[in-house]
Amino acid sequence: MEEDQDGNEIHNCVIKLREKPKPAVKELNYIVLECLAERTLAERYQIMISGGDGYDSRITDWLRLLLPLAVERGTCIITNMGAMDPVGAQEKVVEIASSLGLSVSVAVAHEVSSAKLGPGSSTKKSYIMEGGISTYLGAAPIVECLEKYQPDVVITSRVADAALFLAPMLAQGSLAGHLLECGCQLTGGYFMHPGDKYRDISFPSLLDLSLPYAEMSFDGSLCVAKADGSGGVLNFSTCAQQLLYEVGDPGAYVTPDVVIDFRNVSFHSLSTHKVLCTGAKPSLSSAPDELLRLIPKECGWKGWGEISYGGYECVKRAKAAEYLVRSWMEEVFPGVSCNLASYIIGLDSLRTTSIHDNSISCGASEDIRLRMDGLFELKEHAVQFKTEFTALYTNGPAGGGGISTGHKKEIILEKQLVERESVFWRTAVKSWKGMRPDKVEVDLGHLVKTSIWHDSLSPPHPKSCSPVIETSPAPSGQKIPLYSVAHSRVGDKGNDMNFSIIPHFPSDIERLKLIITPQWVKEVVSTLLNPSSFPDTISIMKRDKWGSEHVSVEIYEVKGIESLNIVVRNILDGGVNCSRRIDRHGKTISDLILCQKVVLPPSVA
Repeated sequence: MEEDQDGNEIHNCVIKLREKPKPAVKELNYIVLECLAERTLAERYQIMISGGDGYDSRITDWLRLLLPLAVERGTCIITNMGAMDPVGAQEKVVEIASSLGLSVSVAVAHEVSSAKLGPGSSTKKSYIMEGGISTYLGAAPIVECLEKYQPDVVITSRVADAALFLAPMLAQGSLAGHLLECGCQLTGGYFMHPGDKYRDISFPSLLDLSLPYAEMSFDGSLCVAKADGSGGVLNFSTCAQQLLYEVGDPGAYVTPDVVIDFRNVSFHSLSTHKVLCTGAKPSLSSAPDELLRLIPKECGWKGWGEISYGGYECVKRAKAAEYLVRSWMEEVFPGVSCNLASYIIGLDSLRTTSIHDNSISCGASEDIRLRMDGLFELKEHAVQFKTEFTALYTNGPAGGGGISTGHKKEIILEKQLVERESVFWRTAVKSWKGMRPDKVEVDLGHLVKTSIWHDSLSPPHPKSCSPVIETSPAPSGQKIPLYSVAHSRVGDKGNDMNFSIIPHFPSDIERLKLIITPQWVKEVVSTLLNPSSFPDTISIMKRDKWGSEHVSVEIYEVKGIESLNIVVRNILDGGVNCSRRIDRHGKTISDLILCQKVVLPPSVA
């Protein structure tokens, strides 16, 4: 441990046992605002270097809403909305408290550059890492804030999502943090699916979703729960989807604090609003020796354009428009047309073609929109693309309209593993003593799109919005959609995709393992690599060659919930920050997977 010029303690990330462990708090609750992702971090960096705020500007709205209630109830708010400028966010929260007449203590926890340490170093702007570099920190900085300052608010830079929740719980916290980090996606958000009898919950039930919360006991037992009587659903299926979300190898899920083994985790519903979670344990290598660092890097210029066609042979006109734009670009800048990708919205924009039916029905579509995206090395290429695309108004096929174009510089976050002893962090606190007015008006209107209060005319809310359906083994020997056998959710990490296969009837997993093979997965996702809606034979050969050389598939069995977790490497067109696809995250691929027809073998008794 070192000290800076102002006497603040500087720590490295080496894990140390605490001499006298004690709970971070006593009988206090927490609200965690997990608001940062790799894409939003890159965007915040671009805004900051352009003179804007390096922290999440939504902190003003959220804290103006929550702070009066949290201070009154003694609830601590923990958030990573500090992003690139946690101290700037701290100053903003103190300013908000002042305007509300509140007395608050606002702590920050953030990485500091090792180049700015040592005698005579100043803390002024030391929290802003050169070049926008940020490293995933663990729970330790937040724990120090809670124990050292007993603050009303803790603001961090980039920390692991689960660490925001782990810090105040300390026990089976990594499992709890991973389940809670996506908020309402655990309690029915992003789960409802009309037509799927296992997920067909009512539309109104999504109007009153409850944020999930965790109940931790002194012995480390864990329950996740939602408000009794709220909408949505919390059950085995929602927990299983979140458990496997973006974990990669479930036997070695790496966080800055611990490497966790999720393979034997199981869930047991105790009521319509509470689930018991058991089985998480440290992996053989209990803590990582290295931490993940994100380094902003320019990756070129994006140019895009869209145009609509309708009526007779509209798809063929879109095909002609694509051909013209590619040809015009080649005339001006030979060789750059290979940087373009095209999609037809209303036909194949998500590339969700079944492996048993690769044909595109051009005649059935009478309302489509051509979109073309290019990632270019030079700005002038992106600008030229906009010019050529706009020329479709005068030089393209008949009946095209509604053109929109744009271009922007793209930033990716390059990943690098660094020794944890070379990563340093510090904490600090600012307090404000205010005279609170007798009444603080809290305006919910600009934040809540649907009223959370129900008047006497509102229909009563059911205690459970989950359909209660008896499950049975899926039929064998006949072609059925995977929808009828399992459900799935997709996550992304850089250029890699992670999706789950969770059977409705648990024992069906043994038969699914015979079908869901690496080769099957590669065949299903191969259409994602098509650069055009109309690939010719040469393009398909190039696609398949590139896929065989770069795309790999890993399949993991998770016995505790009798499911599969699949990782597909190098399938997301470079990742969310530079992808040319409409669905940059790959979220819609879960339905591409589930729409595939499969023939299950007979069940083995």
